[in-house]
Amino acid sequence: MRESRPDTVLIETPPSLWERAICVVIIAMMTGALIGPVFAPLQEETPVLRLVWLPAYAAIFGLVLFRIERLWRAWPAAIAVALLVGLTFASRYWSIDFETTSRRVIALAISGVFALYLGAVFRGPHLPRLLMHTALLMAVGSLVMVFAFPSIGVHQYDNAGLWRGLWYEKNQMGAVMVIGATASAACLASPDPRRLLPAIALGLSSILVLATQSKTSLLCLMIGLAFVGGFWSLRRGGPVFSVVAIWLAVVLAGTGLWVWETHSVAVLEALGKDPSLTGRTEIWDALMRKVADKPWTGYGYGAFWGRAGESVPADWVRKETQWPVPNAHNGWIDLLVQLGWPGAILVGTLMAATAVITVLRSMGQGVREGWWALGFLAAFFVLSLSESILLAHQGLPWVLFMAVLTRAILPSPAPSPVPLVEKRRGAYQTGSRIAAQYPHGPVRRPPFAV
Repeated sequence: MRESRPDTVLIETPPSLWERAICVVIIAMMTGALIGPVFAPLQEETPVLRLVWLPAYAAIFGLVLFRIERLWRAWPAAIAVALLVGLTFASRYWSIDFETTSRRVIALAISGVFALYLGAVFRGPHLPRLLMHTALLMAVGSLVMVFAFPSIGVHQYDNAGLWRGLWYEKNQMGAVMVIGATASAACLASPDPRRLLPAIALGLSSILVLATQSKTSLLCLMIGLAFVGGFWSLRRGGPVFSVVAIWLAVVLAGTGLWVWETHSVAVLEALGKDPSLTGRTEIWDALMRKVADKPWTGYGYGAFWGRAGESVPADWVRKETQWPVPNAHNGWIDLLVQLGWPGAILVGTLMAATAVITVLRSMGQGVREGWWALGFLAAFFVLSLSESILLAHQGLPWVLFMAVLTRAILPSPAPSPVPLVEKRRGAYQTGSRIAAQYPHGPVRRPPFAV
């Protein structure tokens, strides 16, 4: 990355205001905020929910057409999306629920297109800033629901008294707020001088994660913030600090793995968690027996978890565990029951490749974005071990992962230094003064415009 002088910044043109406004709405919808609890309070699929998504799909295609010249450059990521959609489409032919699989493949394809758009258009710091703004709005909305409409914002029966904000479950709010907090921390770690909104968003998002009392969300929050803060500290601390910090990180990680391998039951009990992870281990054991029946095909994309009486293998799992299991509570096992080992291997390969490329480019693009991609990928992987977020047909974590993949593959933009401050006068440069210093071409907008 080309270093700028102290009185310059690196230019990256932000998307237009109307694009950002549309993306805020679509991202909020992909979290399931408010729409589900209002239109389907019993968490059932209804025609109303499908109709609500039609304007969003139209908006996505409009955005893609508007930015088609940028998406052409993202063809390697488009191939990855095509491979995933192609595998899920093929699963229709052995799916135990042909109609559901066909419908969700379409939704997955549209989500993939939106991910390509986000990754290709929102470069550098602009994607974490978009997520920060969205999370701030949803955090404020969640507080309104908690205090003004507690029947929606607070759990009433299971997990009574815990906050769930705009969502069905506290874990949903926890996952969304982790994404918002990581993005806010990245905005604070980036060269963007505006600190107030990111600081407020980070504080509110972190408070809402704590209010869910979700240990998984808290762990993801700590990991995401640790990655962002760690890389920020490494860059500012000098070579000696960097060596010591990396050594400590390796030692702590190794110690943590050893403690988990040898005393996992004691650790879980100390955290107030059931050693069976609230029955999750029983679910996983039962599901792996069903995976063994169809290891190379699975039961079809999105088809396994039908309602009671609609899915024979799911009913068998519910009978084995003695409770109405809604999903695997593990993204990888859910992939296995849907698409078999080919699906899990394909997703795992894409995740590994994305992580390697992102790390290799972290000292360039990572500086401008505040190392958001690294923090998000770490939290995303940990969350996938506890929640069914992988290859979700309408899920924000999966869409953001595909956007990170797109950003990792695309070449970095070639920004130009533009003076922000006129040293001898101590005043901000005006547009005419900046333009006068660059007579050979137009000056693009500053990179961090809201």
